[in-house]
Amino acid sequence: MGIFAAPVALIIDRLFGYPDTLFLRIGHPVTWIGALIAWLDRTLNRKDRGRVWGVLALVTIIGATLLVTLPIAWLCRTVPFGFVLEGLLASSLIAQKSLRDHVAAVADGLARSLPEGRAKVAMIVGRDPETLDEAGVARAAIESLAESTSDGVVAPLFWLLLFGLPGIALYKAVNTADSMIGHKTERHLMFGWAAARFDDLLNLVPARLSALLVVFAAMLTPGASPRAALATALADARKHDSPNAGWPEAAFAGALGFRLGGPRAYAGEVIDLPSFGTGRADLGATDIVTALRLYTRLNDVILAIAIGVAVAGIL
Repeated sequence: MGIFAAPVALIIDRLFGYPDTLFLRIGHPVTWIGALIAWLDRTLNRKDRGRVWGVLALVTIIGATLLVTLPIAWLCRTVPFGFVLEGLLASSLIAQKSLRDHVAAVADGLARSLPEGRAKVAMIVGRDPETLDEAGVARAAIESLAESTSDGVVAPLFWLLLFGLPGIALYKAVNTADSMIGHKTERHLMFGWAAARFDDLLNLVPARLSALLVVFAAMLTPGASPRAALATALADARKHDSPNAGWPEAAFAGALGFRLGGPRAYAGEVIDLPSFGTGRADLGATDIVTALRLYTRLNDVILAIAIGVAVAGIL
């Protein structure tokens, strides 16, 4: 039923997102799983313990997620038009509207002033905002848009199509675990190893698929280059430390004629990271808007594919 729930989830999220009132009342599925991950981190993570405890934490996260979602998915399959309910629930785990709104807020803030742009971009990236000039804020927003297109939209949809609600929920649980404990810090190097590696595995296909979708979206976006998107992804994606994050970022850079990446400051420490693309690096608020146009066309392509898969499933 995932193939029928997917277009429902995409349309609901694109139009409405996750309501703020609902978040204030009951939270969000990601915050629920985040609370479990934080508890496991406090309980199981000790300096004298190896990777096995991180594996145990990951198994617990996966088990808890499936324990909740498998019965719900079964219920959806037993009632008329249950795919609509499954799509409604799955829509909370896709970030089309949230991502668009947060990145657009950076563009609006930066257009007004650099301090406001820094404040808005600090809500979506982990780097030190005070070290960023106007171009740095714009690049940070576009880089976040590109990376989150993969793990916030394409990857969740991919696992929804394959395995329905349990598939998308499992992906989001593992992705949340990676973001919380999958760091190469002294505290999490061993404990978060399993979560980080499993997240890499789950994103292996979606990240590359995201780059391909950017190519198709560039065909529909005035001024964007599908040829450069593909060429830059193939040439630069593997420069990234992550086996997956470089693919959508390089494709966005090539499609838009930008140069993304480069050195970044985290917690006062400058980390030398590779660049993607050979275009302009002196970006501004209008360039964020341009990137959002490409992102919108990409979402159009994704929705068309999801509808096509659902129709094929009926036939």
